[in-house]
Amino acid sequence: MSLYSQYEKAFSNIARPFAFLDLNHLDENILFVKEHLGDKHIRIATKSIRSVEVLNYIAQSFPTSSGWMTFSAKEILFLAKKGFDYFLMGYPILEREDVEQLIPYIREGKEIVWMVDSIETWEWLQKIGEENDIILLICLDINVSTSFPFIYFGTKRSPLTEENALKDLLEKGIKHKHTKVVGLMGYEAQIAGVGDKPHEKWKRGIIPLLKRSSRANISIWRKKAVEIIESYVGKLKFVNGGGSGSLLWTVEQKEVTEITVGSAFYFPALFDQHTSLPLKPAAGFGLRVTRKPEEGVIVCHGGGYTASGALSKDKLPKVYLPEGLEFLQNEGPGEVQTPLKATGFIPKIGDTVYFRHSKAGELCERFQELIVCRDDKLDGKFRTYRGEGECFL
Repeated sequence: MSLYSQYEKAFSNIARPFAFLDLNHLDENILFVKEHLGDKHIRIATKSIRSVEVLNYIAQSFPTSSGWMTFSAKEILFLAKKGFDYFLMGYPILEREDVEQLIPYIREGKEIVWMVDSIETWEWLQKIGEENDIILLICLDINVSTSFPFIYFGTKRSPLTEENALKDLLEKGIKHKHTKVVGLMGYEAQIAGVGDKPHEKWKRGIIPLLKRSSRANISIWRKKAVEIIESYVGKLKFVNGGGSGSLLWTVEQKEVTEITVGSAFYFPALFDQHTSLPLKPAAGFGLRVTRKPEEGVIVCHGGGYTASGALSKDKLPKVYLPEGLEFLQNEGPGEVQTPLKATGFIPKIGDTVYFRHSKAGELCERFQELIVCRDDKLDGKFRTYRGEGECFL
């Protein structure tokens, strides 16, 4: 039985549109990550999952994980109330009430580490710690992007791009007694988030060259940053690096102790551009065919679930099943309807077309639940954050 037929049988009585999770494929992706972690710990990126039940499902396979990388303090509170622990806030925040709501959990012993890349954020955390007579844990976020002569290769995030900037921050910050540096993050976004086979064909000869040169710079700078920080504060508890797209390279970096992984579990369409990841699409959504305006063209109800980031075709959903369907050049996926051109099999009115979202967790912002299947049978439902009434960013 084809995968399309399996899905049609499993989801035959589910109202469209719906989001789905294929447990067979999820299990294969989990196994791939486990087999390639080497001696590193995993920190699971909640942003890429956005479902408590899926997070718990994945965590069962990683009993020695470092914990969770979160994207909002409100999300930490939400998860802490459900018994989660060992949080690394992945980005600097300056929302006082959000941090103060977590202080009772910190007093109870939950580990929450806050991201810092400026003295302003450090001093802000110090003030909260002092007022509440508590020590807040800190992770310093260095920038491992590479600035080539004619191109900046990476993301514009931390200002800590070189030794002097890092030393200056440490010299100003370590005097604060209500904060403690316990970790370093050096996220190689230009490796993890940029595929080897980009949508634009003209980039395909350039990206591998930029990546190759950038890798050498990343390794040198991150190792040096660890040495500098430890010379000021002593042995770090963790050094975080990587993402799903750089997994196979980051596991080889000796200075890294843990790797953040999230998108690899769902394997969204954007990651098709990573040729080193033989993963399986585990999550997507199904739309009903409701129109046939002309021969060779069908129309689905809904579908305009475009991903965040720089505007480009690879941020659109990807038509998944059945094969032989593509977007119309002048319309694309729409808010309430999505026309498709058929180059092979033509679905009938009433049939289903399956799509994959471009970015992993953002699919869950569109649906309240993931309909779970294994083979051609339903296997329950997992609520998304949205299904639990939550929306963090």
